[in-house]
Amino acid sequence: MNTLKVGICGLGTVGSGTVNVLQRNAATISARAGVNIEIVHVGARRDNPLCDITPYKVSRDIFEVVRDPNVDLVIELIGGTTIAKDLVTEAINNGKHVVTANKALIALYGNDLLALAAEKGVTVAFEAAVAGGIPIIKAVREGVAANEIKWLAGIINGTGNFILTEMREKGRDFADVLAEAQALGYAEADPTFDVEGIDAAHKLVILASLAFGMPFRFEKCFTEGISNIDALDVKFAEELGYRIKHLGIARRCENGIELRVHPTLIPEKRLIANVNGVMNAVLVNGDASGPTLYYGAGAGADATASAVIADVVDIARGNQIPMMGFAPEEVSKQRILPIEEVQTAFYLRISAEDKPGVLSEIATALSARGISIEAIIQKEAQDDEVRVPIIILTNRTVESKMIDAVSTIEQFDFVQRPVVRVRVESLAG
Repeated sequence: MNTLKVGICGLGTVGSGTVNVLQRNAATISARAGVNIEIVHVGARRDNPLCDITPYKVSRDIFEVVRDPNVDLVIELIGGTTIAKDLVTEAINNGKHVVTANKALIALYGNDLLALAAEKGVTVAFEAAVAGGIPIIKAVREGVAANEIKWLAGIINGTGNFILTEMREKGRDFADVLAEAQALGYAEADPTFDVEGIDAAHKLVILASLAFGMPFRFEKCFTEGISNIDALDVKFAEELGYRIKHLGIARRCENGIELRVHPTLIPEKRLIANVNGVMNAVLVNGDASGPTLYYGAGAGADATASAVIADVVDIARGNQIPMMGFAPEEVSKQRILPIEEVQTAFYLRISAEDKPGVLSEIATALSARGISIEAIIQKEAQDDEVRVPIIILTNRTVESKMIDAVSTIEQFDFVQRPVVRVRVESLAG
């Protein structure tokens, strides 16, 4: 049996997990690949006590791994987009295949890296870049290859999902849950990438490109975080039969592709609405398959290592499936809709004075822009409160019309600004 010699760069959570799974399941992995997969070189600034690298050559300079003529395939697990980009570029130029879990690297620089890999006759694979242990890239690229994909929607950041789950189940405030998520290691000391949707946007851009056959275009993805979600809105959404999830949504429309990450109300009866804690899920709707849901651990040492090694096995087998899911000449730039052109329904929470005529003026402001109301709830004033929350669900409308309507409503002297506005999706097949 031939041998594929592997170099690993980075010994953090995923790197140590990859070493452990390759060691633990060596016989099964080789039997599946038809090739012995052997770690020969590890590059890391320091050892990780969670894995044993004593059998291998170890370098503190990770670039020694990509320059090692004995290495056939480099696994990049250092993260970031500066050193990682240089490392992957040099590996490709040295004729080595690359497997990476680096979603930011692929979302920002994947077009150039894949083009260079094609020129050099090697593969850059990135299953582990999206949704950890869920084989969602393989599912989109291969499993639903017969389909014209209509849309996909995903909970693709476990930190945000954990926060929203705790807010819903325990009525806690965002800041309180975020502090716990940091203490548990779910969120970084600087949680911006997670709670403001940047991490999810990186992943969505990758999925959308595979689904619709277009280059990676991170700069075109609309991104909105969850830091402004109030426990009140989580509670009111529940009363209306919805749950708030931080979704990445990509949809094919007549005039382009929607590419957006934001908090979203979805009906509580949907399976994806019941994905809780740090788990991830992606819903893919194809014209032939209908909606299919992919669920599992979105992070973690072994779960992500599973995806990393699946790519290694594919390369060892000599699989010739295009990494973008389409023949290279069929990948083409498509128009990405600005958020102002996107159509969704909306949840509005308006804090207004409790007096006659308020509902009428708000309804008129919406109606004047062709926005119809599906449901409305006015809560009773509590004790000596002057203002009461008015909750409105609208039917679908163009975002620009809703922006205009909310701007008008916020000018009413009986309304306390700002108006809370959250998009609503049915996610029906």
